[in-house]
Amino acid sequence: MLTIDSLRVTYGGAVQAVRGISMEVPDGAVVAVLGSNGAGKSTLLRTISGTLRLHRGRVDEGAVRFDDADVTHRDAGQIVRQGIVQVPEGRRIFGRLTVEENLRAGGMGNRDRAAKAAAHARVHDLFPVLRERASQRAGLLSGGEQQMLAIGRALMASPRLLLLDEPSLGLAPRVIGQIGEVIAEINRQGTSVLLVEQNATMALGVADRAYVLDVGRVSLSGAAAELARTDEVQRLYLGHGSAESGQRPDRGPRRTLSRWTA
Repeated sequence: MLTIDSLRVTYGGAVQAVRGISMEVPDGAVVAVLGSNGAGKSTLLRTISGTLRLHRGRVDEGAVRFDDADVTHRDAGQIVRQGIVQVPEGRRIFGRLTVEENLRAGGMGNRDRAAKAAAHARVHDLFPVLRERASQRAGLLSGGEQQMLAIGRALMASPRLLLLDEPSLGLAPRVIGQIGEVIAEINRQGTSVLLVEQNATMALGVADRAYVLDVGRVSLSGAAAELARTDEVQRLYLGHGSAESGQRPDRGPRRTLSRWTA
């Protein structure tokens, strides 16, 4: 599905943020990207989503391919139409609009009425509280509910690949666990996910495969459960003796998701 080949990205022609990254997101998979601040995670997502130029970044080498089509230099609108949609760090919902208006904004580019209706029903099924709060101003939602809305707004575009940038940032531990459940459910419904996350326990628990970035390069990669058991990942991201973090949420029969209240 998504292939990144020897990608090099700079800002201002001088600051090298990504230094030869290569990775893949197979169709139907959840792939996690871990790394500390400054490792190149956000730059990677900006490049994939077509928003890099808005941040004065430039691709110097390499390519991003989606379904074998080169999308390296396409703009954000073209990328969304290709089927790639990003949920940005910090949620960035439209606080003065209602919950329902935010969802409608997410589906504006979806001209297929049947697909838009199906996406809307899917969002309400995943997040029942968004139906209950449809007429409420989005800025009055709790942090967890705003994250729900940000993900729901992205799903309104019916993406084939969902990019999630630090979805657990600033949220309570119990809400972070629910995020993992939601990501697994979205994937079970047929959407591939590229998850950039500093919470390694949640990310490795939900992912099939993972990459660890260090100063713009891939330092480790492999099956998520296997990486969770390595000494380096346990020391840097999970803490000593955290082998249980390699466990993944059940991907069997669909469960009813708990409603987020925080």
